[in-house]
Amino acid sequence: MTRCVHRAPAGESGYSLIELLVSTAIMVTVTGAIFSLMNPAQGNAQTQPEVADMQQRMRVGNETLFKEFVMAGAGPYQGAVTGSLVNFFAPILPRRVGRLNPDAATVFKDDTITLTYIPNSYSQTTISQAMPNVSAELKVTAQPNCPADGDQLCGFTDGMNVIIFDTSGNFDLFSVTKVQDNAAHLQHRSQEDLSKAYDVGAHVTQIVSNTFYLNTQTHQLMRYNGGDNDVPLVDNVVDLKFEYFGEINPPKLPKPPAGEANCLYDAAGNYVNLPTLTPDDGSLAVLPGSMLKDGPMCGGGANQFDVDLLRIRKVRATMRVQAANPSLRGLDTTLFRNPGTSRGGERFVPDYTISFEVAPRNLNLTR
Repeated sequence: MTRCVHRAPAGESGYSLIELLVSTAIMVTVTGAIFSLMNPAQGNAQTQPEVADMQQRMRVGNETLFKEFVMAGAGPYQGAVTGSLVNFFAPILPRRVGRLNPDAATVFKDDTITLTYIPNSYSQTTISQAMPNVSAELKVTAQPNCPADGDQLCGFTDGMNVIIFDTSGNFDLFSVTKVQDNAAHLQHRSQEDLSKAYDVGAHVTQIVSNTFYLNTQTHQLMRYNGGDNDVPLVDNVVDLKFEYFGEINPPKLPKPPAGEANCLYDAAGNYVNLPTLTPDDGSLAVLPGSMLKDGPMCGGGANQFDVDLLRIRKVRATMRVQAANPSLRGLDTTLFRNPGTSRGGERFVPDYTISFEVAPRNLNLTR
């Protein structure tokens, strides 16, 4: 009996187990290489928008602070008290100032700064009668050459933030609640008692007083307008610091009227000697926080300020922002103020820090 054996054509034979294993290994290797090439592209697609956002937030914060620094100390452009505000009081204060939650005069905060200046405004006048500090109404002088709209008080309006100051180093901020053009009266909030009784001639003008500070709970750069509004400016700010540099020679202004004393002069007009400092930064001296809160104190009431604040001529601001997405922040605390979950590689966006210095022109007019 003959046995027939069927043989499959050579081209139709199957794969052995070894061949399947080898081909699978090759496929996994090639696929892994492809994904390794794609992964950086995915990381870049995620990180680059975050980097751009950080730079944009830093730009907003930088430009806002810079513009306010440049304006700090700008004073009236008409009347008997023209010139920089530093001749009358300290326009830069290292604390919160205003109606809501003001800091005490002896407080120094390196993440808070109040910048004060008089805008380009024709709302400027003087008081026509001596005013007791408990008065809720200021009797002021009707101003000539006001805009031709029948307004004798040159643009003062309800809700306007206003300052009253004299040559003694005293000042007070308040909000106008009512303007009486015919009677030349400015009414203000009754709870905003003045720090002193001002004499005839004390200057009253529109004012801008902004406090910039870091909200450490929400990680936001904040602005407070001295009245009722705190508004966030920049998100994901994790550090903010202000440093001060000043004149080595002690200030000679403000000088009070004869018979009145202040932080620089006694009632007889004799100058109170203050130390001359050693320059640390060119012709300027570093003004540490301890020096800017230890007195002697100028002004009165809640608006007192350390006499050495009158020396300030330059401010250094440092701001640090972080990536909003925690998955792009690593564990290294030198790179990340608030560590996240990133393990490095392409999904790694360190905190962004910038530092800049400004010598406000209105504080350096006589240098």
